[in-house]
Amino acid sequence: MIPVAEVQIGDKEKEYVNDCLATGWVSSLGKYVTAFEQAFARFCGRAYGVATNNGTTALHLALAALKIGPGDEVIVPSLTFVATANAVAYAGARPVFVDSDPDTWTMDPQAVAAVVTPRTRAIIPVHLYGHPVDMDPILDLARERNIAVIEDAAEAHGARYKGRVVGSLGLMGCFSFYGNKIITTGEGGMVVTDDQALAQRLAWLRDQAMSRERRYWHSEVGYNYRLTNIQAAIGLGQLERIDRILARKRQIADLYNRQLANVPGLTRAPEAPWAHNVYWMYSVLVQDNFGLSRDEVMAGLRARGIDSRNFFWPVHSLPPYESGLRLPVCEDLAARGINLPSSPSLTDDQVSYICQVLADLGRAHA
Repeated sequence: MIPVAEVQIGDKEKEYVNDCLATGWVSSLGKYVTAFEQAFARFCGRAYGVATNNGTTALHLALAALKIGPGDEVIVPSLTFVATANAVAYAGARPVFVDSDPDTWTMDPQAVAAVVTPRTRAIIPVHLYGHPVDMDPILDLARERNIAVIEDAAEAHGARYKGRVVGSLGLMGCFSFYGNKIITTGEGGMVVTDDQALAQRLAWLRDQAMSRERRYWHSEVGYNYRLTNIQAAIGLGQLERIDRILARKRQIADLYNRQLANVPGLTRAPEAPWAHNVYWMYSVLVQDNFGLSRDEVMAGLRARGIDSRNFFWPVHSLPPYESGLRLPVCEDLAARGINLPSSPSLTDDQVSYICQVLADLGRAHA
């Protein structure tokens, strides 16, 4: 079975982890946490990085640092992993769901403008599957209304919007380092920002909000959201070769684009003129003229040894958040979307095989 994603651990990661084991620095204290925070912040063009134990807690920590809570509203796209909305719920605020742009599949800036209210405290654009959100209209609106922008870049390490790295555009950028992400720490996350006071507050809340001057004194409710030194060691080793990882993912996307160009009924992954997509997942939409439904295509791939994933269910349709809201663009995208194998370890021959199977499925049922 050709997997959708596959973890690659190199020699540097092993060297750094063995150093943690040899020195005994295995928990959240140790040089690799600081080194990883600093290096990843530089990669994002940010001044500060605050590592967390996963991407969801990075989002929650960002909201908590701004004291967003009950009575507040946070605008999120519905086509995202549920963690984006869950982090808002953890804070006690209300997620306000908006539809997707049909061309980029990401948050529709016009839809955002339509739902802003006096209670809106933050907007969380999600750079979905590696493609950046059209950020300028959202940033302009946020400045006018004094709303914080927190980028969810969990799936988009290194993606660029008009030449700028995602995570560097809003007040804060949040990342995930789960095992299937562009770089991994196993589990892990990061908040990056240019605001020194905010970075200090993030780090303080992450460590149970314990006083730096008075041990075991806690003036607010804090969180144990720390990343371990071992995880940071893996992340630092991964980060040292992220340029090669991203280059290979672009090569794989180019192969998919060329070989699927003449397959009727498949819409290929987007890349807007202003965007640099990192193709965390190479995704396609199955149109009616393909001859099979999305789920039938996935079954056909699996029967031929190819794993795939459907798109996320729109969060507004899930039981915890369902309210009767209809968002037609993201609902249609979710019903048609497939994530294809996208690991940097894929060979050219494997990509060609996947494309040939898709073409054969289409021809057999056209």
